[in-house]
Amino acid sequence: MKGSVVSGEILEPYAEALMSVAQSQNLLDKFGEDVRALLGLLETSPDLEQFLGNPVVKPEAKKAVLQQVAGEQIHPYMVNFLKLLVDRRRILFLEGICQQFQVLLRQLNKTVLAEVTSAVELTDEQKNAIAAKVRELSSAERVELDTKIDPELIGGVIIKIGSQVLDTSLRGQLRRIGIALTSG
Repeated sequence: MKGSVVSGEILEPYAEALMSVAQSQNLLDKFGEDVRALLGLLETSPDLEQFLGNPVVKPEAKKAVLQQVAGEQIHPYMVNFLKLLVDRRRILFLEGICQQFQVLLRQLNKTVLAEVTSAVELTDEQKNAIAAKVRELSSAERVELDTKIDPELIGGVIIKIGSQVLDTSLRGQLRRIGIALTSG
């Protein structure tokens, strides 16, 4: 329940406001890049996330760090948005707002996110084949792959598209064989 309240009252309105600015200023692609960069930064730097979420740190210090981190790579409108989040004490929701923005951007671009888990790193050829298969299954114009490695799969891949899961892993096949043997 709490997650849906946060999503409905905080994440969605801010993500929609950011989307509105992106559309009105014709900056959808740039904002998409900026959001990906911010999410990557938050993922690789837990210290930054803790710093931004710390209520003891003064807003001016948070803004200064965000300005420094953004540098010249992030669009000034995006930097202003980040500062607005600091002013409104919503910066701790930055990751969720960015993820919600990506959801809106994918809907707008008719893009599907496929979470692909494999036992080993996939080659570009394999990624292209998976993207083609996902396009075929989902009737999407574009496919965005989020790849993860899980050595316990032994071999094969697990592809998750929304709530649909396609498990071609060796671990999944062994599990299905085990279930068939015990139920018979």
